[in-house]
Amino acid sequence: MTETVETQIINAEERLRQAMLASDVSVLNELLAPEIIITNHLGKLMSKQDDLGAHESGFFKINELNPSERQIQVHGEVAIVSVRMQLLGSYDGNPANGDFRFTRVWAISESGTYHIIAAHIGMVS
Repeated sequence: MTETVETQIINAEERLRQAMLASDVSVLNELLAPEIIITNHLGKLMSKQDDLGAHESGFFKINELNPSERQIQVHGEVAIVSVRMQLLGSYDGNPANGDFRFTRVWAISESGTYHIIAAHIGMVS
């Protein structure tokens, strides 16, 4: 049986969550498109290398990442995910605990798997 696009995205989102928790740069490298555009919680643009470097160096460390309120829209071979995350961790040595909303755009890569081409992180007040 072939997985639906939504099931593939749900599985990819969980792989991403686990990789973020473990700062698993290898898996993150696989899931982030080379040309990804990331807008972080401070409104700054980040590249794939910026994100991977932040995880690898410990600049960004996630201890807990608990999802809720997930919505997925599928548009052909592109999916948009909005998920609320309760995060406990640190950013540049400072606590980065709080309630965040992640919006990600997933698209088919050249290898035929889904990867993230755009991401935005916002704080929930």
